[in-house]
Amino acid sequence: MTEILQEGGRVTAGSADDGYEDWLRDRTPARGLRPKAAAVLNVLLSQPRRASFGSATELAQLAGVNTATVTRTAQALGFAGWPALQQELRARYLSSLSAPQVAAEHHEAGSPGSASLRRDLDSLALLNRRFDDSVIRTVAEAVAAGRRTVVVADGSYASIGIAFSHNARLAGYDVQSVTTGSAELANAVAKLGAQDVLIAISFWRLYESTVVAADEARSRGARVFAITDAASPALTAAAEEVLIVPAEGVAFFPSLTTGMALVQAVVTQLAAVEPERTSASIEGAEMMWSRFRLMHRRPTSSGS
Repeated sequence: MTEILQEGGRVTAGSADDGYEDWLRDRTPARGLRPKAAAVLNVLLSQPRRASFGSATELAQLAGVNTATVTRTAQALGFAGWPALQQELRARYLSSLSAPQVAAEHHEAGSPGSASLRRDLDSLALLNRRFDDSVIRTVAEAVAAGRRTVVVADGSYASIGIAFSHNARLAGYDVQSVTTGSAELANAVAKLGAQDVLIAISFWRLYESTVVAADEARSRGARVFAITDAASPALTAAAEEVLIVPAEGVAFFPSLTTGMALVQAVVTQLAAVEPERTSASIEGAEMMWSRFRLMHRRPTSSGS
């Protein structure tokens, strides 16, 4: 069963429609909601911007309920509380906007650079509070056990994929980073089988080729993991685990900070799966760095 990471537990994927309204309605319990919780849901549906950026107190006032009801409604929808639900709401709301619209949403007084740093610090704190270490171990152990791993990422997200694959290879594992929409991606996915792993990395508005690659890899029996900021049903249908990270920036592009921190955590865990293998790989790499004279400053030998 495909699962989505959320604070305090897991929830199952919804329908195949990525729409904000359909996604919210699909999360409503089969037994329905109590009248006050239904009023909160109505605000979420009718005022997505206020829901995405407002506080629980503001939402309670709009719905004519108390703040505790907002928290209980979030829990009824499968989240630990309002902050966890709002993170998902905001990611979905922003993904429905164009780049200029996103920039307008984030326009604020003061230094944009300082605002960006503050946002990243807040996002890293949120990631640290919410992530389950067992899921990081699951991904690392899957890569360690796999024959090969393909990391799919494009645009600025490719930097996360490149860092992940570079460090994973250094740790001694066959990990390849490819960009979407390329013949290289099609060729890499065509070689995947039941012994392989695919990791899809995408934020904001997903690349279609990322979704196709994840779906095709799953159909070929490969283990699929996704790193994203909103649990798109298109990805959750293919992924064994969807690792949700806050990726909202303060301009028209998402922040890559939390995504990079997460893959660094996975690679660090990967290096601990078979320490001897990783040590041997690093020693071999060090020898080649010296052989090719890659480094401006090279370590002195113990005999010097």
